[in-house]
Amino acid sequence: MKKIAIFAKVHDPRCVGIAEELIEWLVAKGLSPMVESHLAKHVGSAYSAERQDIQEEADLVVVLGGDGTLISVARLVGDRQVPILGVNLGSLGFLTEITLAEMYPALERCLKGDYEVSGRMMLRVSLHREGEEIEGHQVLNDVVINKGALARIIDLETEVDGRYLSTFKADGLIISTPTGSTGYSLSANGPIVHPQLDCLLMTPICPHTLTNRPIVVAGDALISITLQSVNEDVFLTLDGQVGFELKHGDQICIQRAEHQTRLVQSRSKDYFEVLRTKLKWGER
Repeated sequence: MKKIAIFAKVHDPRCVGIAEELIEWLVAKGLSPMVESHLAKHVGSAYSAERQDIQEEADLVVVLGGDGTLISVARLVGDRQVPILGVNLGSLGFLTEITLAEMYPALERCLKGDYEVSGRMMLRVSLHREGEEIEGHQVLNDVVINKGALARIIDLETEVDGRYLSTFKADGLIISTPTGSTGYSLSANGPIVHPQLDCLLMTPICPHTLTNRPIVVAGDALISITLQSVNEDVFLTLDGQVGFELKHGDQICIQRAEHQTRLVQSRSKDYFEVLRTKLKWGER
């Protein structure tokens, strides 16, 4: 590994300060930092790199911040399956599980090739309008279709592998990866699914029919959702970060992406420990 990309929450002074120290550490090691351009402006670094260059050239990505920052980076480098080392600088994250104290030892191991990664499923999402694909994206956590604040319940005709499942009458529908099961899906009473399972989750948001419950389908399933509602404000949101307004008749197709996100694992904690700590299980 020679080219090490760095992303951080630029509005967090602590993240910026740690990024400055990390850049110096990498240079002293004879490595080539690739500092994301917005971060480079905040740290005054000469090693600024555009996102496109990072996407094409980085050997390792270090993310300083929280899960939201890491999720955006995963969408950027997922196609190349570049290892991502997520360093948590706030409350414990589900994805950024490396602590600041662990960062440099973990980096040393990565440089020596002595590290383990957790492969996380990503989703390929395409938006079709009048028979034409107008948007195509990859996501790590979830795809959400939901109504605007003043809109009525929406109708979402849903098929799995070409077979009709149901027309959900609800405030919306969440399709998530196992990684995303601890996100918005969980708040909508979806199940927690271990990230190594090969499956997709479908969780209705406040369904009009109380018997519409979350459903888990095979990881290689093709989910197709057609918006049947007319004259309602409905939106498609990807990982809670990218959004599009939908129109009557729009079709959203969701399936497992070809590549995975590869997260460098902590050696001091496992997934179940993260769950216990984050969700405060066992506390009174």
